[in-house]
Amino acid sequence: MCEQTSSVVTDLNGDGRSLSQLGSLEYDPAPESVAVAHVRPSYGLFIDGVFTEPSAHEQFVTLNPANEEVLATVARASSNDVDHAVRVARRAYENVWSKTSGAERAKYLFRIARLIQERARELAVIETLDNGKPIRESRDIDIPLAAAHFFYYAGWADKLGHAGFGPEPQPIGVAGQIIPWNFPLLMAAWKLAPALAAGNTCVLKPAETTSLSALVLAEILQQAELPPGVANIVTGDGATGSDLVDHPGVDKIAFTGSTEVGRGIQQRVASSHKRLTLELGGKGANIVFDDAPIDEMIEGIIDGIFFNQGHVCCAGSRLLVQETVADEVLRRLVRRMEQLRVGDPMDKNTDVGAINSAAQLARIEELTSYGESEGATRYTSSCTLPDKGYWFAPTVFANVAQSHRIARDEIFGPVLSVLTFRTPEEAVVKANNTNYGLACGVWSEKGSRALWVAQRLRAGVIWANTYNRFDPSSPFGGVRESGFGREGGRHGLEAYLNV
Repeated sequence: MCEQTSSVVTDLNGDGRSLSQLGSLEYDPAPESVAVAHVRPSYGLFIDGVFTEPSAHEQFVTLNPANEEVLATVARASSNDVDHAVRVARRAYENVWSKTSGAERAKYLFRIARLIQERARELAVIETLDNGKPIRESRDIDIPLAAAHFFYYAGWADKLGHAGFGPEPQPIGVAGQIIPWNFPLLMAAWKLAPALAAGNTCVLKPAETTSLSALVLAEILQQAELPPGVANIVTGDGATGSDLVDHPGVDKIAFTGSTEVGRGIQQRVASSHKRLTLELGGKGANIVFDDAPIDEMIEGIIDGIFFNQGHVCCAGSRLLVQETVADEVLRRLVRRMEQLRVGDPMDKNTDVGAINSAAQLARIEELTSYGESEGATRYTSSCTLPDKGYWFAPTVFANVAQSHRIARDEIFGPVLSVLTFRTPEEAVVKANNTNYGLACGVWSEKGSRALWVAQRLRAGVIWANTYNRFDPSSPFGGVRESGFGREGGRHGLEAYLNV
């Protein structure tokens, strides 16, 4: 695959040399030490403030996707375990947490945030080992943002009456929370911090392939001396999540994951008393006008699609480029893609790490095969991929039509589809031509143009002259098949309050 594409890349360069022949900086390996990661050989369920064995004594292994080595064995919760966790959470809510003042709740959240900071290096290593993302992303983005969310909502805990939801808003009760594998610790913080600040108790179910950072977070909850039962963590597969969704003792479900699963959850809770928020898939459009600053914009495109191997629900996976600059943008984009370093996620020089699982790799390969068969032009990095593990080279498709599957389906990998437009009106029509509505980006030096386009895009989040920027004070969420409800900011409290 890489050898086939190098000739195409030569044509784009236009001077008879392949991009790999142009010369590039070579870096000596700079591996982060794995010795700081204190991973236990096996983990139980975290219920009522302690780790316990699952009732059925079932376990599964969690792998390092970069080399397929076993990291640890993790307990698989049964329906009885989920029932136990929910009952414990209910008791903690009624007897302890709902009677704790906002100021007291804030102290616990501040304590958790500080402990995350103290163990930041260890958490970053564990996240990279378990997930496959580059260590510099875990170290510089995921872990600091997770701590920031706990700090942010600690500040809200004693100010709920001033959040705009009435003078004395009340918590909902027990929240069941299901998080995905692409940002394990960060998604746990997004769910737990506002729920606990609002006075709810929680039962959290992490993804089967990335449970370790959530289990280390359980150790941090113990260190912070959070009252037993306030936050419980049950590990397992889809059946465990299903048991949590269906449990009658749960008052609210918060789910982040695929649109297909989210749609099923919505149907199942529709006839119940449960509150629901969904943050689902996306097919974000990154719109580039001819007056955009090209160097800055190329970096924004790269960050928008290749960050976290493209395992980002709001990834800018559709690039809409104005026709007058399309050739130049494509040439520079493919050149920049060729410079990305793909390999060992623990190396601080790595830009693109491993795909999280064999199943996800198979899906990426299946969908990209449609791109070629439907007539799109494929450019794939000529990087050398490791022999072991789950890997996919960064890829760009040009000459993509809106009818192509790669322009319609969420690939959830390092794959970019490039389309063109002539006018702002056409750009808006093409950007909105999707079932999703999570995030979009607009690149232009004209503020009036960026605002005109942003006002007409049907998406929950719109970035101007940047992409994939997150802050705990800023709400995040989608519309249409990208879900409903918001996480982050003052808006993130609403989902956990009876308002």
